[in-house]
Amino acid sequence: MFTLNGKRLSIFSSIAIVISALLIIFSLFFPWWRMEFFAPQYPEGLNIIVYPDKLEGELDQINALNHYIGMQTFSEENFPELQYLNYLIIGLAAIVLIGAFVRKKSYLYFVISLFIIGGAVGVWDLRHALAYFGTNLDPMAPIDMEPFVPPIIGENIIANFTTYSLLGTGTYFVIAAFILLLIPLWKERKQ
Repeated sequence: MFTLNGKRLSIFSSIAIVISALLIIFSLFFPWWRMEFFAPQYPEGLNIIVYPDKLEGELDQINALNHYIGMQTFSEENFPELQYLNYLIIGLAAIVLIGAFVRKKSYLYFVISLFIIGGAVGVWDLRHALAYFGTNLDPMAPIDMEPFVPPIIGENIIANFTTYSLLGTGTYFVIAAFILLLIPLWKERKQ
């Protein structure tokens, strides 16, 4: 998979890798994604806020409204990923931190590959959940509505609601952590 032979990364690169691992851990304490709902009767907006281990926001109000279009309820039970995602993130942080001590480019390539794969799986999982909730509407619901798939990032209009899907602070920490892993490759590209 990777070799431990070759020149070691610099102390600067090791420090960047340690900071990357810390940013991943910090991300656990912040929302990773959110959806905001605005309508004439809700000018202040309603929110679904997604952390790696829980959902917050005005879930009861949103679920009560979604009942009318036959959408399943948003709850932590309906998102099993919230039961184990924290552990995967902590594991990733530990693997990144090991890179600060191994200090090999080959290991860093391995870590970056894990990041890319994990990010792709996360985006796929969120897209799958949005598609599932928006297209599996109860046909016996009081309001008949065409199936829909909200975007992961961006604006969507559903009936009289305008929704905005946004990345949360935790995701920006993870993006910054990923960029910090690329810096040693750029800085030490001639090795």
